[in-house]
Amino acid sequence: MRALKSILGTPLIHEEASLGDRKVPLTKVVEIFVRHLKHKAEAFAGQEITAVVHGRPVRFNDDDKADARAQEVLEAIARRAGFRDVAFVYEPVAAVRHYEQTVQSEELVLIADIGGGTSDFCIVRVGPRHREHANRDRDVLATAGVRVGGTDFDAALSLLAVMPLLGLGTQLIEKDLPMPSAPYYELAAWATINFAYTYRNERELAKLVSLACEPEKAERLLNVVRQRLGHRLAFAVEDAKIALSVEECAAVPLTFLEAGLAVTATRVDFDRVIEARTDRLYKTASDCIAAAGLSPAAIDTIFLTGGSSRVPAVRAAIGRAAPSARLAGGSDLLSVALGLTQMAGIMT
Repeated sequence: MRALKSILGTPLIHEEASLGDRKVPLTKVVEIFVRHLKHKAEAFAGQEITAVVHGRPVRFNDDDKADARAQEVLEAIARRAGFRDVAFVYEPVAAVRHYEQTVQSEELVLIADIGGGTSDFCIVRVGPRHREHANRDRDVLATAGVRVGGTDFDAALSLLAVMPLLGLGTQLIEKDLPMPSAPYYELAAWATINFAYTYRNERELAKLVSLACEPEKAERLLNVVRQRLGHRLAFAVEDAKIALSVEECAAVPLTFLEAGLAVTATRVDFDRVIEARTDRLYKTASDCIAAAGLSPAAIDTIFLTGGSSRVPAVRAAIGRAAPSARLAGGSDLLSVALGLTQMAGIMT
């Protein structure tokens, strides 16, 4: 699983996934994860933990009702796991607490938290004078969020570089029809990979192999489903995405599927296929600045956090929202958690 919280505000949360030899609702999968974290924390602390400060994206979902339902689902999960007191904090606001420890003077900061399933922004006044306050509501000038994140970039890269080797974009013999695209999109997205593993799917893909103009590619697709290799495929793509953050090209080895099989992905092509999504990040960041009643020139610093903030095209898109601002980063995978920890200490 990736970006667990991103499914909370979608119909997917009511679906079931295979867990060993049983079918488990995705709400139960999230509950297992939360309960596991609770037990680990209690083992470390040596006592029961009954309160939790939960990070949440600014927007679980672009629809207001779905967004509200998502928090309700997460709160219910937390209570079933044994937490009696449940508080929620926007994740970029939590990241402020971590970033502010490094600040020596007063600043206006755009916090950009680019995660696995969502991207969240806030405009905050920070500095030595502000960090002494327990309640920072007056310092937070605006927040914004959008359902764009690392799993979207993974899916785009998979469809670009890997799925054509499995037959995406090829033709069927009959009437020169294209191969159906649905199985490729299902396998490219972390949240739906498990749904591809059905006997009905296997039967239909086996028929497509006999009808394909390039049956060897369709056979690879069938083998991915039969051998349950979708997640290995997704990990290989994710590794390539990470490599493209520092290199101009990256190999995607697929030898687990077929001896010698591999493809090379380039940053230029990757940037192109995620351009619509990075444009949404730019627009959301710009809207957040406007909602704060500020001009882009008023922003002193853009603090980038979250694993997907390392993608160069993402950094460039958000930087365009405030071109004169200093770009800062650090603790990409920890700043929200560290900030939540500090806030939990204050709130209790």
